[in-house]
Amino acid sequence: MAPRRPAELYRAPFPLYTVRLHPRRPLAITAGGGGAAKTGIRNGVHFLQLEQIGGQLSASLLHCHDTETRATMTMALAGDVIAAGQDNSCHILRFSLQEPEGPGAAGKDGSGDKGARRRRGPSSGSGSGSGSGPGSSPSPGSSPGPGPGAAPGGAQGGGAREVRVESLQRVRTDFSPDALQKAVRFSADGALLATGGADGFLRLWEFPSMKKTLEFRAHDGEIEDIALGPDNKVVTAGRDFQCCVWQQDQLVTGLRWHENLPGIPDKAYRYQACRFGAVEGSAGALRLYTVQVPHKRERRPPPCYLTKWDGKSFLPLLTRPCGSEVVSCLSISDSGTFLGLGTVTGSVAIHIAFSLQRLYYVKEAHGIVVTDVAFVPESRPGRELLGGHEAALLSVAVDSRCKLHLLPSRRSLPVWLLLLLCAGLIVATILLLQLAFPGFL
Repeated sequence: MAPRRPAELYRAPFPLYTVRLHPRRPLAITAGGGGAAKTGIRNGVHFLQLEQIGGQLSASLLHCHDTETRATMTMALAGDVIAAGQDNSCHILRFSLQEPEGPGAAGKDGSGDKGARRRRGPSSGSGSGSGSGPGSSPSPGSSPGPGPGAAPGGAQGGGAREVRVESLQRVRTDFSPDALQKAVRFSADGALLATGGADGFLRLWEFPSMKKTLEFRAHDGEIEDIALGPDNKVVTAGRDFQCCVWQQDQLVTGLRWHENLPGIPDKAYRYQACRFGAVEGSAGALRLYTVQVPHKRERRPPPCYLTKWDGKSFLPLLTRPCGSEVVSCLSISDSGTFLGLGTVTGSVAIHIAFSLQRLYYVKEAHGIVVTDVAFVPESRPGRELLGGHEAALLSVAVDSRCKLHLLPSRRSLPVWLLLLLCAGLIVATILLLQLAFPGFL
């Protein structure tokens, strides 16, 4: 059975590069930008409220935080704090959500009905730091604001929540001639922030002071991705064909995904992404997942590969091909059950983490590069949003759209029922044998 086409949750007036979902709130945060100086369309970070309406997951725009000419290329979330990679710097933002006091009630800033009118439409954000919203300067050939799957602004009835954004700090994180921060990641406890970019340097920062604690050249060339693991280990994937495990600035090991796959030259593939994920049913255990893509494009494109690694020994456990479309991004569900992939040709796939087999695939869901994917959290607010589905994945792309991919619950029998059926089958077999051969028992 072919998967259902993904629903369009939201459409921005600029290319979208990253999406994150809040673990404790029904909130999605998308960001991007590009060409602000020429088009006049302001770049921004957009806050979307997610909710079930009529049995369908919908999104409504709560707030547009203006980032002026700076496009947000990467983003990490720790509670109500955002680390946004913009050009050569990391911007630290704190946001807060304020519940409406009632229909037409004035907010704390005394805006009253004027604030309510602002929230109903997607044309402007609310709260401090807000600039022009998605409808202010539409780009040619696009329809700004929430897409067909989006609920109208203020879908909460009496009024939507207000989002306030505070800019806390900005630190430079890349010093190459074409500086660009390409990866940012919080540690699990939120006490450490790691950044990497075009200059190949890994930089670690204490949070929230943003005091730099470590800086060293991890790769000859750009750092594509960073994963923070157990025992303060950091994994970095670079465009120099290397994926390295670091303890502080000391190399623990270099990963070699293809050493058991004969016929693959050393520099035929490079690492595109790395992520730690939980092990389903094993509390505290972690697996590392990496994506390998061909270094050169060929007329007949070779397959990309997914590899699962032991999270402590960093030995490869399983490698499988994942299609010939070049993978652009990777995400892992909270429980470690599913892997989400986006490709440069706009396709989206979901794989089972245990076997790396593909469970869901939509070809050219976006039709252009998928820049980020993120699973709906498995916390209580997230489960309420799933509406009976086993998983939900959001994807964003250069086409300015945020789309929803739903994974229906797989039909399965509980263990006790399987045992009961087996016992019944055994009893029935014995009775049949007794009838056929009276002296059998």
